[in-house]
Amino acid sequence: MFAYIIRRLIGAVVMLLLVSLVTFGIFFWLPKLAGQTTDQIAAGFVGKAPTPEAIQDTKERLGLDDPVLVQYGDYLKGIVAGRDYKAGPTTDKCPAPCFGYSFRSSQPVRETLVDRAPATASLALGAAIIWLAGGITIGVISALRRGSLWDRAAMFIALSGVSLPIYFTGLVSLALFSYSLEIFPGGGSYKDFTDDPVRWFQSLVLPWVTLAFLYAAMYARLTRAGMLETMNEDYIRTARAKGLPEKTVVTKHALRASLTPIMTVFGLDLGLLLGGAVLTESTFGIPGLGRLAIDSIRSGDLPMVLGVTLITSISIVVINLIVDLLYAIVDPRVRLG
Repeated sequence: MFAYIIRRLIGAVVMLLLVSLVTFGIFFWLPKLAGQTTDQIAAGFVGKAPTPEAIQDTKERLGLDDPVLVQYGDYLKGIVAGRDYKAGPTTDKCPAPCFGYSFRSSQPVRETLVDRAPATASLALGAAIIWLAGGITIGVISALRRGSLWDRAAMFIALSGVSLPIYFTGLVSLALFSYSLEIFPGGGSYKDFTDDPVRWFQSLVLPWVTLAFLYAAMYARLTRAGMLETMNEDYIRTARAKGLPEKTVVTKHALRASLTPIMTVFGLDLGLLLGGAVLTESTFGIPGLGRLAIDSIRSGDLPMVLGVTLITSISIVVINLIVDLLYAIVDPRVRLG
C-alpha cells in the first residue's frame, strides 16, 4: 500500500510539472513559434491600447527577452516560491503561488482567485453530493428492477438530463421557482457563507439541483450498467448461495465492484467543476472562477485567464490523485497493478 501511494504521489508531481509546462507554452512559447515578436507578446499582456512604454515595462517585468528555459524557470519559481517584479525603481513582491497581476485591477491574480474560489467550491461540492446520492441510488434500483416501469421512467429522465443543456434547465428553473412561484432567490443573489449562511443556502439550491440533474443522469446510467454486469458474476451467485442477505450482496459486493468506473468519471467531473462551472455560474450569476474566466477573456485579462487555467488543471490532477488512492480501498487488487 505504501509503495502504491508513493508511485501515485510521484506521478502527480510529474503531471503537475507537465501541466505548468504546457500552460507556460500556450501563453509564452507558442506565440513565438507562430512568429510573434516579444513586443507583440508583451502588447497582449498589457491590455487594450498599449503604449510603447507599457510594452517595454512588461517585457522587463516578465523577462520576455530571456531564453525560454530561463522564462519557464522564473514562471515555475513564481508558482512555488513567489516572484519579484521590477517596476521602474521599485520592486513588487508577489507571494507564492504567484500568477502575476491583473490588467483590470492591478491586484495579484492569486487574491482574486482566492476570493472567487469559495463560490465555485460551494457550487461544485454541493451539486456533487446530490448527483452522487441521487444518481447511484436510481442506478441501483433500476438495475435491480430491470425492465420495470421504474427502470424505464428513470432511464428516460436520465436521458433527458444528459440531453438538456445547463443554460436551458437553469433558465427554466429560474423562471418557474424564482420569478413565478418566488420560492428561491433569483440569479445574482449569491452571498458568501460567512456573510449570510441562510441566504447562501437559498441562493445555491437551484444551481445545485440544476447542475446535479445533468450529472446524476449520467451517473445513474453508469451505475445501472455496472450493476447489471456485476450481478451476473460468479461471486455474486456464490454469495447468494451462502445465504447472505440480498442487501449485503447488493451493497457490499455488487455495488462496491461497480464503483470503480464511477470514481474515475467523478474525479474528472469534480476537478473540472472546481476550476469553474462556466455555464452554471453565468446562468445564475454566481461570482465563481468560471464566471471570472469568461469576464477575463472578454476583457483580455491574460494573467487572470492564465491563473484560472492553471487552477483548473491543478484541481483535476489533485482530485484524480485522491481517486487513485481511493481505488486501493474500494478494490485492493489495484495496489498490485
